[in-house]
Amino acid sequence: MSKEEQVIMGSRDLLNKMVWLNKFKMEESLKGYKSSEVHCIEYIGRNVDFNVTKLAGFFYMTNGAISKIAKELIKKALLKATGSRITRKKSILSLLQGKVINKVHEELRKEFQARDKAAFSR
Repeated sequence: MSKEEQVIMGSRDLLNKMVWLNKFKMEESLKGYKSSEVHCIEYIGRNVDFNVTKLAGFFYMTNGAISKIAKELIKKALLKATGSRITRKKSILSLLQGKVINKVHEELRKEFQARDKAAFSR
């Protein structure tokens, strides 16, 4: 196995272990929300003037897939879209009650970073 393959395999293994360590607490704290919904909320919370097309590009997903997620989040009153409906370039997405979900997710991220700090300081 080449050095490049070793690095890729090691990185993948590390990420899988981190996901496994975080999974149970994330599912418990964010019950009722899909991972894709939480990550869309997180990204919209961190960025201004984001629309479906920009999100689709960031997540390497289709506009239709992101639009479907956004419509579900709007129905749950977590997001709002400016304009009359969600279109790829016209509607800017922003957080409503999604701010609460974003805060919970950010607190979990900080907790996990503190837990893992010793391992990554080496």
